[in-house]
Amino acid sequence: MRSEKEKMLAGDLYDASAPELQAELGANHRWLSRYNGALAEGPERWHALLKERLATVGDGAVIRPPFHCDYGFNIHLGAGVFLNFNCVILDVVQVHIGERTQVGPGVQILAADHPRDPAQRATGLEFGRPVRIGRNVWIGAGALILPGVNVGDDALIGAGSVVTRDVPAGATVVGNPARVRG
Repeated sequence: MRSEKEKMLAGDLYDASAPELQAELGANHRWLSRYNGALAEGPERWHALLKERLATVGDGAVIRPPFHCDYGFNIHLGAGVFLNFNCVILDVVQVHIGERTQVGPGVQILAADHPRDPAQRATGLEFGRPVRIGRNVWIGAGALILPGVNVGDDALIGAGSVVTRDVPAGATVVGNPARVRG
């Protein structure tokens, strides 16, 4: 029988209230407290702290505190990635952000999802769908990237956009829902 963590990592329905996952959340909250408390310490210290918790942290990757995430261990940052203040990543499954991608303040990258059927949703089970953001992407302030979305290399996502579908490489998308701008 698989653990709730194994189910979560596989993208299957899982119980987030399971003791094993609550312990992981507690460990991450303690790390986030240290990370967010390091605001005055600067990028070198932030980078060192990121390497303690995240799956992959490329050279020169920076996340300006405050930052919030579910677990941390599912987040992969390429070299030179920059996330501005107040970003949120719900990383119940893998979230990849490619090299030299720039993310504006208040952006939310959401891999966590919930069943659409109300009876199933009422059970409290949830699941995740991986998010992949390519290289050299620019995501404007306050944008939302929804579960399962893939963003191609060199794309641009306008501020405040809600990205519900994959974004082709080199495309500019804006709006709610985000649409390719010609």
